[in-house]
Amino acid sequence: QVQLVDSGGGLVQAGGSLRLSCAASGRTFSTYTVGWFRQAPGKERDFIASSSWNGGSTLYADSVKGRFTISRDNAKNTVYLQMNRLKPEDTAVYYCAAAAFLGVFTSDYASAGRYPYWGQGTQVTVSS
Repeated sequence: QVQLVDSGGGLVQAGGSLRLSCAASGRTFSTYTVGWFRQAPGKERDFIASSSWNGGSTLYADSVKGRFTISRDNAKNTVYLQMNRLKPEDTAVYYCAAAAFLGVFTSDYASAGRYPYWGQGTQVTVSS
């Protein structure tokens, strides 16, 4: 069982940066694949990025590629999402998620249904 707590959201001007954190509980968290998703009002939850258990493999949505970076510190049981050059369309509630790693890191981890564990979400608002 894994519990996740998201933090780091806030209000930022377009072009600015934020770093989100996701603190996890559970002794085996270092073996989990992790992901970040976001959901804007009235829209579906969209994939942002995911990382394999050791950070060696990552996956990004095209909309954030080159601007956002997912990383993890397994010694601290924490996952990060560094967001640079933020745009108003990045405004959403951001969620981290975790799933047990089953041996192969594939594009399946871009699907929200792949993750059984979720944080409570943190609001990011980008003003123009």
